[in-house]
Amino acid sequence: MAAFLGDDDTVACVVVINDAGQYSIWPADMDVPAGWHGTGFSGSRAACLTHIDETWTDPVALHT
Repeated sequence: MAAFLGDDDTVACVVVINDAGQYSIWPADMDVPAGWHGTGFSGSRAACLTHIDETWTDPVALHT
């Protein structure tokens, strides 16, 4: 996860995914970087991380 978020759960975040099927979180008030796309899920840092844990069940398998 992005180190600039630290453990601050007050930052509104969005869940993003790249073309390889990897998930991450990104601050909601910043443009999503090139190569990443929003998934439509947003919330607190903790809620986004929970969503990723529930959605990305096989982080080793990359989708190409």
